[in-house]
Amino acid sequence: MISEKMLNAINEQIKLEFESSYAYIAMEAYFMGKNLNGFANFFHVQAQEERDHAYLLFNYAYSVGGDVVLKDLAAFDSNFKDEIDIFEKTLAHEQLVTRSIHNLMTIAIEEKDYATQNFLQWFVKEQVEEEDTANGLLEQIKLVNGNPNGLFMMNKELAARTYTPAVIK
Repeated sequence: MISEKMLNAINEQIKLEFESSYAYIAMEAYFMGKNLNGFANFFHVQAQEERDHAYLLFNYAYSVGGDVVLKDLAAFDSNFKDEIDIFEKTLAHEQLVTRSIHNLMTIAIEEKDYATQNFLQWFVKEQVEEEDTANGLLEQIKLVNGNPNGLFMMNKELAARTYTPAVIK
């Protein structure tokens, strides 16, 4: 059985993952409004992945005898200055999620909850990938710096991203 402290932390992470999805939908909307559908696609897929992460945690909580308590989502500021601002916010948000996952792991280690430690390893690895992707796109968008040709090329590249459901094996 999972401890109350661990379960509470997992419920907070579920909330954060749904907030992440909501934030990425706001970013998708920004790019749809600029007719940059490739960028919008990137954030659409990102939003789907974050919902997957929430449901992985949701299902895990029940599999170890816990209950999920859904909490109110925080409002998200969707007033973006420009494309660089969006990718800076994306990286900062992924860094926040990483800290939260690390906090979950710390609790699991302190409580000698080996099952949860094992489960969370997937998220630890995933966050390395998420931060790397966000940082790489931020660096690219800074290089483009509003240049229409560069934006067009990035837009085309990001349009090719496809959704793959998250699975923990």
